[in-house]
Amino acid sequence: MNAPAIAPAAAAHRARVLRALGLTPWQRRQAATGEAAPLADDSPLPATSHADCVVLLPAVCGTRELDLLGRALNCAGVALARAGRVRVQPGEAEVAVPQARAYLACGEAQAHALGRSLPMQVTAQAQIVLVDEPGRLLGDAAAKRRLWIALRTLRRSLATAGR
Repeated sequence: MNAPAIAPAAAAHRARVLRALGLTPWQRRQAATGEAAPLADDSPLPATSHADCVVLLPAVCGTRELDLLGRALNCAGVALARAGRVRVQPGEAEVAVPQARAYLACGEAQAHALGRSLPMQVTAQAQIVLVDEPGRLLGDAAAKRRLWIALRTLRRSLATAGR
């Protein structure tokens, strides 16, 4: 026996129910079109933009590692969840990195590339935190602990700096 199709609730009714449950409905900022916008963040941020935080990642990084790092950034708050991500190619001397208040370098190679790419004045004003490469996060509990400590430090400094 087939169940009858349920008619969609009116928008006002849905809003009342969500408010009664204590939920905040999220809406897309971009107008809905026939084609979905791509979610790839492989493209680097323009060098002229300003951000709260920028995460520097190795160019070769597995899906599991990126998923783990993305979930950790989401848990650390809005400023880190929306952090720009820049991929650094191995052996690359300089990278196009936007100016930000904080940088999270995932590995020594990324930190060295960041140090060569930023002007001295920006480096002196920004908070730069070095954590282990994402590949070590999957199997090393100490690497995870260092990541959580770094994210907590960044979250606190971003909250006190301008929020």
